[in-house]
Parts: sequence; C-alpha cells; structure tokens
Amino acid sequence: MYERIKKWYQLGLWKEEQVRQAVEKQVLTQTQYEEIVGDG
Repeated sequence: MYERIKKWYQLGLWKEEQVRQAVEKQVLTQTQYEEIVGDG
C-alpha cells in the first residue's frame, strides 16, 4: 500500500492530509509518511 499511496501523492491525487489519515488508520507508519511528504 505504501508504494500506491506514494505514487498517488506524487501524482497529486492525494493531499498531505490524506496521507496523514493513512497513518492514523495504521495503513502507513510515521516514517513512511515522512518519506512520502518529504518531512523526513
């Protein structure tokens, strides 16, 4: 799922808030979130 979400974010299909919600739902880890949105 990480690769899909990362791709969707890069394509602009998902916003940062949607990625954050994936962390809250335990679909992604905090580290994966940071890697996707560039906070890490």
